[in-house]
Amino acid sequence: MIETPHREGDALMSESKPAGQFFDAAIGLLRQVRDEEGEHIAAAGTLIADTVAAGGRLFTFGAGHSSLPAQDVVYRAGGLALMNLLPVPGAVGVDVVPATLGSALERVDGLATTVLDSSPLQAGDLLIVISLSGRNALPVEMAMSARERGVKVIGVTSVGYATGTTSRNPSGGFLKDHCDLVVDNKIAVGDAELTAAGVGAPFAPASTVVTSAIMQSMVAAGIGELAERGIEPPMLRSGNVDGGHEWNRKVMTEYGDRIFYRR
Repeated sequence: MIETPHREGDALMSESKPAGQFFDAAIGLLRQVRDEEGEHIAAAGTLIADTVAAGGRLFTFGAGHSSLPAQDVVYRAGGLALMNLLPVPGAVGVDVVPATLGSALERVDGLATTVLDSSPLQAGDLLIVISLSGRNALPVEMAMSARERGVKVIGVTSVGYATGTTSRNPSGGFLKDHCDLVVDNKIAVGDAELTAAGVGAPFAPASTVVTSAIMQSMVAAGIGELAERGIEPPMLRSGNVDGGHEWNRKVMTEYGDRIFYRR
């Protein structure tokens, strides 16, 4: 019998160690989303393909750490060139000081409508709103106001928050209540997968891993559906492969009126 040589990494990533436990938890969530949200992800791909085919534009929005999956599909090699980030100054990422200001802005009533008033979003476009809790004023109002403008809205959120917390939006509703389609990322309230003796709070959040995978899967579904319809998807290539910059320049020129991060 040939024994597999022991590697130091095997011990470090053991299932009994926090690092290995986190991978197991994340993989389990990814499998759950794949198995339980497959129809919704496919439907999201159809909405993406419908929008592209009809000449519409694609936008993503998320505040705080929810902005990370939103940014992950924008100006991305191997992604759709038409994906645009809809930014809210001070609420995208954690680059404001103090960092708590971003959280405070998520609770400001009227901010989303003001942002949309000065944005290029218009009827016939598609907006993907990402909010783990789906309870704060900003993402809920973003979805509501966008739909009032004739924009289709896909919400990516944890539906569990709607029963485990209360809404902070004046409407009393959650993001899931104001979307044309919802994809549930299955993240538990609190967004922490592990606990351990000597650690005073749960740790190891998996929402970014899972939600980024959902975003990429929805885009992939849209790309596949466009191809099935005989429509060549406007793709971006890596700038680090030969010919990549030339390819991207051509795509951005052809679709310049639907790409806003290049201006």
